[in-house]
Amino acid sequence: MSRVVFLLVPQVQLLDLAGPAQVFATAANLGHDYRLDYLGEQEDIPTAQGLPVRVGVERPSLGPEDLIVVPGWQAPTLDRNGRLTAGTLRWLADHHAAGGTVASVCAGADALGRAGLLDGRRCTTHHEVQDELARRYPRATVVRDVLYVVDGRVVTSAGIASGIDLALHLVATSHGPGAAGRVARSMVVYARRNGHEQQASAMLRHRAHLRDAVHRAQDRIDARYGDTLPLAELAAAAGVSERTLTRIFVRATGLTPLRYQQLLRLERAEHLIGHGATVESAARTVGFADARMLRRLRARP
Repeated sequence: MSRVVFLLVPQVQLLDLAGPAQVFATAANLGHDYRLDYLGEQEDIPTAQGLPVRVGVERPSLGPEDLIVVPGWQAPTLDRNGRLTAGTLRWLADHHAAGGTVASVCAGADALGRAGLLDGRRCTTHHEVQDELARRYPRATVVRDVLYVVDGRVVTSAGIASGIDLALHLVATSHGPGAAGRVARSMVVYARRNGHEQQASAMLRHRAHLRDAVHRAQDRIDARYGDTLPLAELAAAAGVSERTLTRIFVRATGLTPLRYQQLLRLERAEHLIGHGATVESAARTVGFADARMLRRLRARP
């Protein structure tokens, strides 16, 4: 049996904890040998969302097959919360030195840094604190805008929902991608993402504007990006003329409607290719007539 110990600090983010915990609990329900434990330096741990949780305070004896996960905490800056005693940090480092795996979600990477586990390694964290992590641990290489990074039994993730991706990766590593796929399906996870995928999808990166008409056109493209979408159809959905839609779409997003649709197709194709699909099959799946356009888009800087 593999033991998964979640090390919690005050102001822990619930989804940083609940996402990975659900993955391993689901894997256990599907017949894989996982035991989940919850540990802290105090019994009662306040969470960022206001729901208190009670944990154990006795550090368990762990073996090389076991995993320690440090979920993130509410942290406008990494230095605000997340303090752990020297003894706990030494326990983290000793577990890794003995052959065990340690992982973090979001700001939890700071705990690994304090334990000396990021020195000389690649790592990541939530995009809002990446610069601070790089400043605090100059001997680490912070990989920006990815979901998770694996380096020498130290696994760090971007935070919040990406903790699910990290945990699914660890299940796949131990039990194969089929097992991880069954867990993801049971959890109704839309897609099992690879670590190199961006923290924010194209759908999110271009949604920060306040133009309702453009959002309506994007809703239509998001739902049917694999289809041929005439500009007239998008303009009708947005409630404006074709000329007006093109003008306000570019102003709001920096892209034409066609370029936005191509980005969605490209992003989905890259995901499929990362999971073993050929360029040709990925191109067909996302709506390209053949692979030539996909290859041209992938070659763009």
